[in-house]
Amino acid sequence: MSETDIPEGFGPIFRRSNLLDLLGPFYSKGSGATLVIGLRAAEKHANMRGFVHGGVLAGMADIALGYSTSFGSDPPRPHVTASLTINYTSAARAGDWIEARVEIMKTGRNLAFANCCLTVGETVIAHASGVFSVVTEGS
Repeated sequence: MSETDIPEGFGPIFRRSNLLDLLGPFYSKGSGATLVIGLRAAEKHANMRGFVHGGVLAGMADIALGYSTSFGSDPPRPHVTASLTINYTSAARAGDWIEARVEIMKTGRNLAFANCCLTVGETVIAHASGVFSVVTEGS
């Protein structure tokens, strides 16, 4: 896959981890509440039927939700996923460009709540919602 396969405005995601390297490569544009996560689906993301595996989409939603809520404040607030719910409404295939956009619902002292929509073009392929527990010193 070349950089020309990535839509204009997107660059390599601003954070790396072993899991992101394994699942990705992920791309991003914007930050905080306006962060959009992108993925060009590859054969490695597909199940035996040729559709992008639901686990990949759930991982992508979790990344988008977590990064948006964590980096949506200044300074960023580290947290962990307490709950993730996802509903699949359509499918993606290898070669598709998938985007995850987040709507932050509420951020409190201990919890953050957000919703995410995953799309391929104009087609919504999944809706997710997450609850995140803020990590404090010593927890």
